[in-house]
Parts: sequence; structure tokens; C-alpha cells
Amino acid sequence: MIYVLIVCVVCVLIFAKMALVIIPQSETKIVERLGRYHATLPPGINLIIPFIDRAKEIVVLQRGRYAYSSVIDLREQVYDFPKQNVITKDNVQTEINALLYFQIVDPFKAVYEINNLPNAIEKLTQTTLRNIIGELELDETLTSRDTINTKLRSVLDDATNKWGIKINRVELQDITPPASVLAAMEKQMQAERNKRATILTSEGKKAADILQSEGEKMATINRAEAAKQEAILNAEGEAQARIRKAEAEAIAIRKITEAVGDSTNPANYLLAQKYIKTLEEIAQGDKTKTVYLPYEATNLMGSIGGIKELFKAE
Repeated sequence: MIYVLIVCVVCVLIFAKMALVIIPQSETKIVERLGRYHATLPPGINLIIPFIDRAKEIVVLQRGRYAYSSVIDLREQVYDFPKQNVITKDNVQTEINALLYFQIVDPFKAVYEINNLPNAIEKLTQTTLRNIIGELELDETLTSRDTINTKLRSVLDDATNKWGIKINRVELQDITPPASVLAAMEKQMQAERNKRATILTSEGKKAADILQSEGEKMATINRAEAAKQEAILNAEGEAQARIRKAEAEAIAIRKITEAVGDSTNPANYLLAQKYIKTLEEIAQGDKTKTVYLPYEATNLMGSIGGIKELFKAE
């Protein structure tokens, strides 16, 4: 009797454990009753009928492999698809690796509308990516990642809507052209850099030559202006000197006229002074070979007479 009671208690415990299902947050299970859909279990404690209710298993991707699981993860998931070869519009074979971020929003559709959800998403992504890349040339493919991501997300989101899937984001990780194309692109970029360097060098030399010529032009203008100013100042100085000299001579003549009176011409006095000074300068020369005689001795005597009269007046 005791053994029967123990067996009954154990059976009740096992039955209660099987009937009591605890669902973690952000997860769910699809329960079938006698092979038909019965309920989608929410997070928390749920009761089912053992041996009659059974959780539906679906295919999931675990560590890069397909596996069966009765737990449906409602969080955003990421699939890192392996590299695949695609051909661009200009017939260049390129390797592309894509990341897909999606979320199950309707567990019922994810279970009953598609057989192998991860495989279906992967194949759909690959074929859609081939179609999009096939409409672009290689240069457009390398420079239009955002455009490709937007188109790919739009197509996948529409196609997977009936599977209860929401495509949140698609990212292209790597776009790898063939080695020959990479070498050609490297040469092209190097040639473009050399071209830009040559253009910048020539433009710099041109600017330097222009600045140098402008500097030389300004220097020439400044030198000419300085020479002009110097000539003007010299001329003005010479003119001022002549004016002052003439004024001084006029004053001297006036003084002489006042001293000698009207009887003697002041010009003769001045001429006599210059004549005597010239004779002194001549006399300081070579005296052994040349004899100097005064010219117009009569005029000289007249000039000397004028000097005599000046001394008398004093």
C-alpha cells in the first residue's frame, strides 16, 4: 500500500512538472494540442496538459549550424552569412559578406508559414543581393553601400512579412574584388595621386613665379620712383644752391658797389678776383717747362686799379 502511494505521489509530481511550463522573458513557445495549434505561451508560468499538449519545434541557427528547438527567441537576432560570389553589371566577380538583423514578430507565422526559417532567410538574402549587385557596376558597388543596404532591406522586409519576420537592418561587411582588379585600382589611385601632386606642384610654381615677377615689378617701380625722387631732390637742391649763390653774388655786388661807388664797375672787381685765382691755380702746376703770361694785361691793370681804388676808399 505504501509503495502504491509513493508511486502515485511520484506520478503526480512528474505530471505537475510536465504540466507546469515557465517561459523566460523575450521567449515563447507554440503549443499544439493533438497536432493542432492550441496557444502561444506568454512569458511566465503556463499550464498545459501533458501528453496531449506538445511544444512545436522549429529550426534555429546555433553556432553556425541548424538545430531544432521548441523555444522561439523574440529578441533581435543577427545572421552572419558566409561570403558569396556576385557578378556586377560590368562582369566583375566580387565576394560580398552581409550581416542581417531581424526579429520574429509573429511566432505563429514563423512556425507554420515557413519550414526552415534561417535557411530561407539566408537564401533569400543571397539571391536578392545578387540581383541588386547585378544592376550596379563595380565602382558603384564600392561607393554605394548605403544604397545597397536600403534596397536589400526593403526587398527582404517585404518578402519576409508573411513569415512573421521584421528585417531591421542589413549591413555589407566586406566587398572584395579580384586581385587583378585590386591591382588595377591601386595603379589607378597611384596615378591619380601623382596627377594631383603634379598639378599642385605646377600650380605652386606658377603662383611662386607670379609672386616673384610681381615682387620684381614692384621693386623696379620702387627703384625708378626712388631714382625719380632723387633726381627731383638733386635738381631742387641744385636750383636752390644756384639761387642762394646768385643771391649771395647779388649781395656781394651790391656791397662792392656801395664800397667803390659809381666810378668803378663792380664786375671788373669780381672778374679780377677770379682772374687772379685762376693764375694762382695755374702757377701751382709744372713751372719748369711752361711760362705763363697774363692775357689782356691792360684789362688786368684796370682790374688792379679797381682794387686800388677799393683800398683807398677803405
